[in-house]
Amino acid sequence: MKYPDDFINKVIQGDCLEVMKEMPDKCVNLVLTDPPYGIGADKGIGGNNRGIRKKYNDSWDILPRKEIFDEIFRVSKNQIIFGGNYMVEYLYNSSCWIVWDKNNSGNFADCELAWTSFKGAVRKVKWTWNGMIQENMKNKEQRFHPTQKPVPVMKWILGKYSEENEIIFDPFLGSGTTAVAAKQLGRDFIGVEISEKYCEIARNRLKQGVLL
Repeated sequence: MKYPDDFINKVIQGDCLEVMKEMPDKCVNLVLTDPPYGIGADKGIGGNNRGIRKKYNDSWDILPRKEIFDEIFRVSKNQIIFGGNYMVEYLYNSSCWIVWDKNNSGNFADCELAWTSFKGAVRKVKWTWNGMIQENMKNKEQRFHPTQKPVPVMKWILGKYSEENEIIFDPFLGSGTTAVAAKQLGRDFIGVEISEKYCEIARNRLKQGVLL
């Protein structure tokens, strides 16, 4: 693979560690990603997660190794990492966490936390994502991935922490939400996903360019 021709605005199937080794230092403006948290969600541990396991039926919730985070910091100028509260040993102190208020009920978490490399105050975005209930019930997003984030939440983040024409990189692309949000806001993107199934889903969502 050759950077940038084989990377920019592409969904790349592969191991993100191996892909990042082909990328130059500080070549992307922002990593925005939602890596696995390693909390056993794929094994039905915790509350309603048994339904998630039954629906998706694969093993995905494995905490990434330290060397992956080392490469993320090497290739990017700034980083926003969902689930950073589960990965503090790989990160450093930050004043600028993002709190996503999901307006949840039941056994799921009320909020999710994203660690950021930015200086500033803690910020909150509120967007309902509670099982079948979503913020915009007239235009519901189809959910393809067990930890899929809403496109409006990712757009809110990109709108605050990136500029038009910057390069946004997601090494754990999943069903492609980061790339869809970047495309809709006029950013370039690089997406890496190890699953062929989710790569195809992400490419289809990008072709449609809508809130799927």
